[in-house]
Amino acid sequence: MMSNSFVQPHAPSGAKVFFVMGDRVERRARLEGTWLNIFDITVPPGSRTPMHRHNSPEVFRIVEGRLNVRRMTDSGLEEFEATAGDIVRIDANQPHGYVNASAEPVVFSAIVDSDMVEFFETAGLQEPPKAAPSPETTARATAAANAHGITILAA
Repeated sequence: MMSNSFVQPHAPSGAKVFFVMGDRVERRARLEGTWLNIFDITVPPGSRTPMHRHNSPEVFRIVEGRLNVRRMTDSGLEEFEATAGDIVRIDANQPHGYVNASAEPVVFSAIVDSDMVEFFETAGLQEPPKAAPSPETTARATAAANAHGITILAA
């Protein structure tokens, strides 16, 4: 019989947690020797990530809530609401963004590569914000985006 003792229902203690433009970003797993990282991202009501693009592909799985996603496709701008259980694929260099337009937090798991991890670590703050992102927080995130090959397409 195969053991499932490798399953960890919660992030290990000491898991890295960052706050990027108001979103809570927590590393849940990193597969040693590969680019694979899994983060849980909590998006508070009203929080959003502007349209942007980067070399790193991403996969989101919505855990709870309703996330309004925008992404550019060959057919033009696609806008849709992703809900619990939905999987959203973002290709490398595909313009995309999201917003939580609801009154409840949204939680999604994101599979990202090490380039995105470096961005989170550079842009992220250790303490949760007490208000909307300040001009200093926005400038920090923009500088980190520029340094990690992320192009902000719309503010």
